[in-house]
Amino acid sequence: MSAQAGTTPAAAIVCPGVADQLPEVPASAQAEVDRNLALLDTQLKEANNRLATSAGQGGPNFVQNAILGPLASKRGATIDRIAIAIGRTAERPTGLDSLSTCTLGSDTAAAELSADDFVDIRQVPRTEQPEATANASTGTFVSQCGTNSEGRVNTDNVIMAPGVSDGAQPMLDYVGNMSTDAFSTNESLAAADTSCRNQADQSAYFWPVLRELGEKDESGAAEAAGTPVQPSAVRMEYRGNPTSQVTAAPRYLRLFSGDARAATNGGANAQETWTCTGFTDRLTDKYPICPSGSELVRVLDMPSCWDGENLDSADHRTHLVFPDEDGACPSGTQAVPQLRMTLVYNDVANTPPDGTDVPFAVDGFTSEGNDPSTDHAGSINVMSKQLMNNVVKCINSGRRC
Repeated sequence: MSAQAGTTPAAAIVCPGVADQLPEVPASAQAEVDRNLALLDTQLKEANNRLATSAGQGGPNFVQNAILGPLASKRGATIDRIAIAIGRTAERPTGLDSLSTCTLGSDTAAAELSADDFVDIRQVPRTEQPEATANASTGTFVSQCGTNSEGRVNTDNVIMAPGVSDGAQPMLDYVGNMSTDAFSTNESLAAADTSCRNQADQSAYFWPVLRELGEKDESGAAEAAGTPVQPSAVRMEYRGNPTSQVTAAPRYLRLFSGDARAATNGGANAQETWTCTGFTDRLTDKYPICPSGSELVRVLDMPSCWDGENLDSADHRTHLVFPDEDGACPSGTQAVPQLRMTLVYNDVANTPPDGTDVPFAVDGFTSEGNDPSTDHAGSINVMSKQLMNNVVKCINSGRRC
């Protein structure tokens, strides 16, 4: 599958991950490291596009000499710049050279989306939730921010690839802050308008678009990359913790959930959750087929256990992590209001898939095959201090606000 749902290369180039092999990145090097990590993604995208458009060209060594070899050289130079940036103010990391070499594969990440990636929601067992303790914070606070009727989309990712245009590559939907793109800063976000009804919530909220896929032609190729479908309802809900009270999240805290490369990364950071209206006690990691009268639902939970110090981290994850299976935050972290994004779609076909003729998929990277495990979302908290304090009071007192 390509980054545009519905196209299918015969194979895909797979490269070792770099971000998860880095030591702690000094704050002074963070921006440069992020730019180069995003450049690695761009290089891989370009190489996969070359692979798809050059099928059948050259001799037996064409792919190695014309695509994989040059890609390794580019990656090596980029990885070296990352090491140099870190080494200016900390110990320079070693052993990264081996990460420059990529391989040609045809694994599940490059496989075509099929009926195996879908499930009838009525066949999904009910999902158990952690039981609330006596110290639980059981309230909720909803920020009404619209459904992106303005059609604000881009292929940036201000959290995972700040300062890099097209750093996301998948197309992203936005609500909340009206200025969010790759070049947003805390200052620009604070100065921007918001689609949220409460103007004190200037937070940025985003997720990859969902595409309704076109029928295939006689060659088996999709007629179109798929039509983006706007959610019919979007709910930004802040929730409590089943084992403790919550504390205020700091302004400009970066939140990211899921992994856009979960298919090739092994799924350790995958957080995909799908369901249907009327069946919200049944959650699945596959695309659900909803019965007549029921609508497709995406549930995107953000991590909610903060380290109490950092607004971001080198991998954009370790400063804010998920609670354990019982709902408790790990030692050294504290519970902050958990953001749950719930997206409902009433215009998506619920036709059961037939082989590789499937009805819809999330937008994604070329290498990921539009796998449901790659669903992800991000947010930057830009609530006023007063509003965040109101959120905390509401949740800790067990109210619905």
